Amino acid sequence: MAVVSTREIVGRAFHERYGVAAINVVNDVSLAAVLAAAEEMRAPVIVQTSVKTVQQLGLDVLWAMWVEMTRGIKVPVALHLDHCPERELISACLAKGWNSVLFDASKLSVEENRRQCIEVVAEARGYGATVEGEIEGFKRVEEMTGQEVAEEQTLDTAVDFIRATGVDIFAPAIGNAHGMYKTTPTLDSQRVTDIVERTGVPVALHGGTGMTAAQFSDLIARGCAKINISTALKIAYMKSGYDYMSEHPGEYDPPSLFRVQRAAVLEMAKHHIQLFGSSGKAGDQAA
Repeated sequence: MAVVSTREIVGRAFHERYGVAAINVVNDVSLAAVLAAAEEMRAPVIVQTSVKTVQQLGLDVLWAMWVEMTRGIKVPVALHLDHCPERELISACLAKGWNSVLFDASKLSVEENRRQCIEVVAEARGYGATVEGEIEGFKRVEEMTGQEVAEEQTLDTAVDFIRATGVDIFAPAIGNAHGMYKTTPTLDSQRVTDIVERTGVPVALHGGTGMTAAQFSDLIARGCAKINISTALKIAYMKSGYDYMSEHPGEYDPPSLFRVQRAAVLEMAKHHIQLFGSSGKAGDQAA
């Protein structure tokens, strides 16, 4: 089983300047599709689980799915808990075997976020797990009435947070948002360069769905080694289901529906893997 450290997957991508797709799955169908895409493309991938998904499916059930579906997989994969403010759930996922967590304390003061993040990093180290941190909350596109985005902390504040906490990956606000952009976002790409140059820590790009190929290429070159994709999966999964049911009225055959949804998610994942330059990068990581 080629389940490896998230730190290892992201570290190599950071060093070689390609991006790893970090894709949020919602159930067994989407999980199987993302893993199949990684194998077909010979690419490393990070499978992300939201707090909602963990709670809905159940931690034990989700973990059992992960173990069975990655048994014998030939490419490097890792399991990540995304945007979790709940320390109890972080502890439970780390104890179960999640490879990494994003401790999202962006609603707290930077000082309190830093204090608790130091504790999370220490806890994760005991499991050999990776920690991603953030200090600026990301808005959802549909919540925005204009061009407002997450307020950026100063560069010195971000650098101090990274150094003090020891996080392995940092997720900065650069004009990005969760959801599907109405127009191409204006990004503060220089902030990625500044953070990477000051800390040497890989950057995670949140709100990746809907950015342009040129934006991805530029940000990856600057040090965005982990690129989050969530909305694109939800669109592929739900639109393919809607289209199938519209084209087959009165046919209620769940396996046929699931095959269509799996295929749609598979193609979506392959597209982003290719876009981020990680196709064929499995290499020695799966050895």
